[in-house]
Amino acid sequence: MKPEIKLGRLCKGNRWCIAVAESCTGGMIGERITSVSGSSEYFAGGVIAYSNELKTALLGVPSELIDDEGAVSEAVARAMAVGIVCATGVQVGLSVTGVAGPGRSDQKPPGTVHIAVMTPKGLETKNLSLSGSRKEIRELTASEALEFLVSALEKTD
Repeated sequence: MKPEIKLGRLCKGNRWCIAVAESCTGGMIGERITSVSGSSEYFAGGVIAYSNELKTALLGVPSELIDDEGAVSEAVARAMAVGIVCATGVQVGLSVTGVAGPGRSDQKPPGTVHIAVMTPKGLETKNLSLSGSRKEIRELTASEALEFLVSALEKTD
């Protein structure tokens, strides 16, 4: 079963609402979630914070954290997940930040990805080192993020 379908069942069953903060995926995760009929019952929406300025302004990621750790870091993914929960008032937040390529970002190679999930039980992260084209890295990131989200929610369920 696709993770976006599992996500819907978990959220509806627990009366959770979710929001996403996406950087390198540019909205792919929100698109996959909303491809499921009835997703408006549990999906509040998302922020595509591609620039550091939007990460700070909309998600509350401290600019000092971005300066110290880099926009593509576990610490920033954590802050984005917490920020989307705080900004929207949902129970569950998912964030992704990474380098889709082909160029490097913050001296990190393409395929470097950080995912964070904020649930009622706390914060979990996953770091990936993917390979492929820009398109493949973005698609793999969206899939990995949704699978990780479902796994985190199943532990909370």
